[in-house]
Amino acid sequence: MSEQSARLSLGFSCVGHTIAHLMAPIFFVVALTLESEMNLSHGEVVSLIVIGNILYGVGAPIAGWIGDKWSAAGMMSLYYFGVGLGMIMTGFAATPTQLVLTLTFTGIFGSIYHPVGFAWLVSQVKKRGAALGLNGVFGTVGPSVAALSAGYLTDAYSWRAAFIVPGVLILAVGVVFFVLMKRDIIHDRPRADEVHHKAEKGEIVRTILVLAVTMLCTGLIYQTLSPALPKLFSVRFTELTGFDSTDGVFGVGMLVASVYIFAGGVQLMVGRMCDRYSLKKLYIIVYFFQALCLVAASQLGGAVLFIMMFLIISGNQAGLPIENSLVARYAPPNRRALVFGLKFILAFGFSGLGVLLEGKVYDATGGFYWIFVILGALAVVGFLGGWLLPNDKKVQVPAE
Repeated sequence: MSEQSARLSLGFSCVGHTIAHLMAPIFFVVALTLESEMNLSHGEVVSLIVIGNILYGVGAPIAGWIGDKWSAAGMMSLYYFGVGLGMIMTGFAATPTQLVLTLTFTGIFGSIYHPVGFAWLVSQVKKRGAALGLNGVFGTVGPSVAALSAGYLTDAYSWRAAFIVPGVLILAVGVVFFVLMKRDIIHDRPRADEVHHKAEKGEIVRTILVLAVTMLCTGLIYQTLSPALPKLFSVRFTELTGFDSTDGVFGVGMLVASVYIFAGGVQLMVGRMCDRYSLKKLYIIVYFFQALCLVAASQLGGAVLFIMMFLIISGNQAGLPIENSLVARYAPPNRRALVFGLKFILAFGFSGLGVLLEGKVYDATGGFYWIFVILGALAVVGFLGGWLLPNDKKVQVPAE
């Protein structure tokens, strides 16, 4: 394998990860406008994306299985074209029902990236932890780009432009990827020097069972906070954002973007640590940190709460390269995409109900206190689960 192919694979995987995290954050910022335009409550608006979110996760193992059996690169090509087309169609939706259909279409094709893109990436690079950390930064950039672009395009043009413009750009990326794949500049043949971790069957089963619980906790926290952040900032930071029912949403978008940008830097740092330190210890630490911050957030307000949201999102995102490193370490190479798919059916499928949870709890209580309490309890479960992972040694990577 040429180093050019490896670099391009890393590049397109990173761009693909950014794209994978555009749809939902764009929708949650646009939702602030749709509440008045479609005369719906906050909970009713965010529920429009629930089916798409669930299929985004439920479709992951199917996409991973096809990627293992057919072609990871071919599935990535379908991913770019399907998501781009779905975003454009969402921009032309005229009713809540049409929004449900187009967001569902986008979610189905969006389900391709995490199982296929991650498995493809770890088969192409030497230092998996560093690559997954960098890839994670680009995933975290997705909500930042989404929040800023959705806020600006909604204020300057309309909420429809917030979907159509990125949809066109994604289609353009898909064209470039397809051309490079057809010329065999990009492919999915694994590296000849790939290092495999030899684990006992008991270790593998134990890891899978523990991660099934902890990854669901990670996903529920992420999915619940995604719609909560824009609403939280619009409600509690009016003096900072200038947002009210008649004003724009760009200020809210800037605050949400700043949170995810900061979290991306933390994720890059933790990704590099995955190549040096115990994955189990790192995992336990990030969950303990999340639990403390979520409990504190339930008691805070004002600017201090804004700082706490930086820490909560950073802790949640820091756990992702650790989880992905664990999956890459214990999954058989010829079933890696399928195993990643099973991970994301938990992280994005069942946990997609977190969006519904946020909307229902907010509509019922008119606030965020119980949302933070529930998420804090989930973080405690994740912390306890981390102790049950097998003890691991320092991850070995091939020399440069």
